Amino acid sequence: MTYASDVAFTAAVKQAQRDHGSRSAYARMEAQRGGFMVAITDDLASFIAQRDSAYLATANAGGQPYVQHRGGRPGFIRVLDEHTLAFADFVGNKQYITTGNLAENDRAFLFLMDYEHRARIKLWGRAKVVADDPALLATLTDASYDARVEQAIVFTVEAWDANCPQHIPRLVHADDAEAAIARLEQRVAYLEQLLHAANVAFDEGPAFFESR
Repeated sequence: MTYASDVAFTAAVKQAQRDHGSRSAYARMEAQRGGFMVAITDDLASFIAQRDSAYLATANAGGQPYVQHRGGRPGFIRVLDEHTLAFADFVGNKQYITTGNLAENDRAFLFLMDYEHRARIKLWGRAKVVADDPALLATLTDASYDARVEQAIVFTVEAWDANCPQHIPRLVHADDAEAAIARLEQRVAYLEQLLHAANVAFDEGPAFFESR
């Protein structure tokens, strides 16, 4: 019997799991729910909609892996249907390693991290480069984002899984940190004004209050 998790749990991986004592737990997971999830759920779609960063892994025909960062405004990865994602591929350094890899090997992997909430999602699938679909490119283009769309990456999800939060450092987005600092600075300025007024009242004594 095959399971969705077989995309990652090859015979060699399963043997490693047996050697290290974890195979029985994963076998129960396979028997109970068929391995990994295969369809994009509402929860996964919500998680994806909040991401402004992702890592896309590909490999060439010889198996040489390559990982490339992709980013944009939150939600730059769009859910097209319950098995398909797509995102704009912006003009970059023109190495085209990912493009070349996908031309000869469409297997791909997406790794999504949420450092603030210490969550990560792994997605296995197939990907392709699309450059001749104006409607799709228009859908993926954010006019307010300072980048030029060259093509699109369309990713078909075959399986996905969520990892535990262990060892993920908790990081806060710079924009959120700056906004929090700005609010604190405003609060400090307000309290300093109150303190200054109180000190003036104390220094001037009764005359300060009588004049008011």
